[in-house]
Amino acid sequence: MNKLQDRFNKNVYEIAVSLIRQFDEKVSGIPNMLKLTLGEPDFNTPEHVKEAGQQAIKDNFSHYTGMSGLMDVREAASRFLSEKYTVNYEPTNEVLVTVGATEALSASLLSILEAGDKVLLPAPTYPGYEPLILLAGAEPVYIDTRETGFVLTPEQIDQAMAEHGEKVKAIIITSPSNPTGVAYNEKEVSALSQTLKKYPIFVISDEIYSELNYETKHVSFGKYLREQTILINGLSKSHAMTGWRIGFIFAPAELTQQIIKVHQYLVTAASTISQKAAVRALVQGISDAEIMREEYRERRDFVYQAMTKLGFEVARPSGAFYIFAKIPADQIQDSMAFCIELAEKNQLAIIPGIAFGPEGEGYVRISYAASMENLVEAMNRLAAYIKK
Repeated sequence: MNKLQDRFNKNVYEIAVSLIRQFDEKVSGIPNMLKLTLGEPDFNTPEHVKEAGQQAIKDNFSHYTGMSGLMDVREAASRFLSEKYTVNYEPTNEVLVTVGATEALSASLLSILEAGDKVLLPAPTYPGYEPLILLAGAEPVYIDTRETGFVLTPEQIDQAMAEHGEKVKAIIITSPSNPTGVAYNEKEVSALSQTLKKYPIFVISDEIYSELNYETKHVSFGKYLREQTILINGLSKSHAMTGWRIGFIFAPAELTQQIIKVHQYLVTAASTISQKAAVRALVQGISDAEIMREEYRERRDFVYQAMTKLGFEVARPSGAFYIFAKIPADQIQDSMAFCIELAEKNQLAIIPGIAFGPEGEGYVRISYAASMENLVEAMNRLAAYIKK
């Protein structure tokens, strides 16, 4: 009799738990460990949003909603995008409420990808994309952005399309980016959109960090490339609601009517209680992210200056809450070895750049979604390690 473990979908063997999680678990048992590893806001969900969730429980909002989510949530999400980013989607048939941005990505990719398709990924890239692509039987194609300051250019898209042609089904663009913190400005979004219009491919725009943009107002690809764009967003980062699991898909009706099928079979619908809290976050809490954004800005500036003084080469981040830094030339260049030694000798955990693909090797990622007190201590520990 065949062993059952040999009878899994063969694509499952092509993926693994992300190196971010693997590394975090590996160093978590070290005493006195200070971790700047995961992309988890250290803020709590705003009180008025929690109260809305509590009220939803009291009011017995404990039953299924429709597949697309509650209409008041979709209307609130549509208004939020319109007021914030001048992007308009019809709540009745162009907005889906999902179980976080991760499920939004899963439903979108499983809806559009077939075996043999290719997906363009500007690299280094968030490690959550590749496994979903592989599970669908498709192939990720990495576009190295190190020489352009981690900013994707129209020329790079043209080059990738010339090389891979009709097999390219989609491109995933993240702005602001994890791991680099780079955010695309209006001119860059417009230029990329003009280039992408030439090709019949889906543009999956992951904008989960849209409210954490420090230099300019966030610019959505939905503004310039609406017909091709599947826009992903959610409340995890903007309202410190990671555990509530509320995300959104915004796309033209002809796209959402296909994606909703996959979404329904993956999850049925998002949590009703979380959806009621989401209405409060999107309406009364439309500006909740501003206080958090200012604190993150201060933390970014502090970590950026401290690491630059220590010899790290940093592409100054303009969004999200990450510093992606090139390891100084006189240090260990193997990012995993560097981070393990730093953790073991100085009890500081940061993420090795190799977790974000080969293009991340030689770099490290620090999450500054931590208190200033912890960041000061972290920089002291990093300095002690570097100076040894």
